[in-house]
Amino acid sequence: MSIDKKTIRLLILEDSQNEAERLVSLFRNSGRSTRVHRLTSAEDLQEVLQQTWDLLIAAPSSENLPPNEAVSIIRRLAKDIPVIQLVDGPDFDAITEAMMLGASSALPQGEDELLVLQANRDLASLEDRRGKRAAEMALREAEKRCQLLLDSSVDAIAYVHDGMHIYANRSYLALFAYEDADELAGVPMIDLVSGKDQTAFKDFMKNYREEDEASDLGFHGTAADGKTFSARMSFSPAAFDGEPCIQVVIRRETSAHGSPVANEDLVTGLFNRHHFIELMDKALDRSVQSGKAASLAFMRVDGQSALLASTGIAGMDLLLADLAKMLREHFPEQVQLARFSDDAFTALIPDQSPEQTEAALRALLKKVETHLFDADGRTVQITLSIGVASLDEQTTRSQEIIDRAHRCADELKEGNALKLFDPADELKAAASRGDMAAMIQHAMDNDQFRLLFQPIVSLHGDGDEQYEVLVRMLSPQGEEVPPNEFIAAANAEGLSEKIDRWVVLNSIKKLTEHRSNGHNTSLFVHLSGASLQDQTLLPWLNLALKAARLPADALIIQLNETDAVQYLKQAKALTQGLAELHCKVSLSQFGCAANPFNTLKHLSVDFVKVDGSYSQDLGNPENLEALKVLLASLHAQAKLTIVPLVETASTMAALWQTGVNYIQGYFLQGPSPKMNYEFSSGDE
Repeated sequence: MSIDKKTIRLLILEDSQNEAERLVSLFRNSGRSTRVHRLTSAEDLQEVLQQTWDLLIAAPSSENLPPNEAVSIIRRLAKDIPVIQLVDGPDFDAITEAMMLGASSALPQGEDELLVLQANRDLASLEDRRGKRAAEMALREAEKRCQLLLDSSVDAIAYVHDGMHIYANRSYLALFAYEDADELAGVPMIDLVSGKDQTAFKDFMKNYREEDEASDLGFHGTAADGKTFSARMSFSPAAFDGEPCIQVVIRRETSAHGSPVANEDLVTGLFNRHHFIELMDKALDRSVQSGKAASLAFMRVDGQSALLASTGIAGMDLLLADLAKMLREHFPEQVQLARFSDDAFTALIPDQSPEQTEAALRALLKKVETHLFDADGRTVQITLSIGVASLDEQTTRSQEIIDRAHRCADELKEGNALKLFDPADELKAAASRGDMAAMIQHAMDNDQFRLLFQPIVSLHGDGDEQYEVLVRMLSPQGEEVPPNEFIAAANAEGLSEKIDRWVVLNSIKKLTEHRSNGHNTSLFVHLSGASLQDQTLLPWLNLALKAARLPADALIIQLNETDAVQYLKQAKALTQGLAELHCKVSLSQFGCAANPFNTLKHLSVDFVKVDGSYSQDLGNPENLEALKVLLASLHAQAKLTIVPLVETASTMAALWQTGVNYIQGYFLQGPSPKMNYEFSSGDE
């Protein structure tokens, strides 16, 4: 997960509470959510460093903890936390000194825009370092697994450099009757080839280049005990211990066509699906590394089910074998052909873009359409649907290319046709911000928003039926758009207020219907920062509630802490107005500000939902204690508390110790189109 899509854990070394809060607001205003801790002493720093933090911003000086001492503690404890040291004015000596002492960067105090830019850069670098460490660990594990697979493989596999063995697995040693790898270490590979085949082997190796595709060579092998055997060796470029070399795979058993039986489709004699994907992987690696063009043609037999019903299995096998023969004759030798599935063939065409393959593939369509196939005595005519996609340096997964070509073939409803994959089709799926704004407007015009309801359940059995309302949007194709995508676009394009009003109206409608069935249910409905600034919201909401004949306290208006802090004056006026209407108010994502309780002093709030980060890793005693302290402070102010993201039984068990009033999460029930949670079963 990239760091800009999660909460930033921020340490601030600043004696002034107001200045610390101002620094935090810089990140909130730039669209980043934060969890903040203001440092008060060296002991405090050492204690909080038991947890994970992303960034430390230090004032030019501090009576509680000198900045250079803070940097020293971080370095001594080997914590990877970037430190931005603020200095008084453009003092280059102070900047140099701070960076020499270990700060990742030093900036003049008051340069807020520069501070946010540098913080973004430091956070991105931190995420890269964390990702690199994770990748290195994954690589080590992958190397171990690969080595185990090599050692245990039934195939004889060796790595060769300049004709000498640098590694051979157990099967390779057994094939040539060697006891251990040390015996083989000084033996040139040519010595394992019988004398009559050595000239052909030398010629093959002279012409083989490491950037070439995998190549096969039939030969007679000579084992250490003097026995000879017929086999086939497959060469492909590889690396061993970071050095380029050649991987050699030797198999004794071969088919009549000269390819290993394990790689062959028994009906057609072409490569099977498994081996074709291996060839695709190698070709894609070459495409990524060298930029060489290549194309994949996915050829589906039209109406295969009807053909099978009319010809029977034996007749269908004869037809497919005849078609495979035609494909071999039509394509040049360097094209790799496979039977990919019951009704589909694939062709890996090197050194050609999809556009360059079009003429040959259209000629194939005509040839197949006019050919009279024999299916166990019956004459059958067939057609193909062909989809073509390119192997390019921007695509790193073979399956993605296969899927593209497959989709193109499937989209040819009439059959006997060809379609080339158009990258623009894929770009349309990745909507830009302008496209997303149009999609939002389309959803509002065509009723393509929908509401989901997630229960908020009492831990003390008070029987309240409460749900949080969540909004989802459908694309014009009927697919659900991830909320973070359309909500961010709505905020940027000024459409949040329209969505808020749609959600409020439809929540009131659903709630009225639900209450008419005897339920005493309340709904938590979220408002965006844009709606906080809308002075017409209160009178509009009052009219909407009266029109529905719904008690005002059935609707709980929810604001998040970031918006409330940013628009504190407007939030104060709104919560006071809601209290006059007898609507309750909830403050969500609480606890991320440097001084979250300062916000509560100004707002008329009934419920406080703590930030989801507080419910993570409650098996850690320190995290559990931090949540207990936060909840106790809220209860002391007569606030009803909610803990979200309760995903496991262990989290649920830990929350019993905290005194929280309500909980919410997938362990209880995920968001649902219906308000159907059995609250009585949740009471303890």
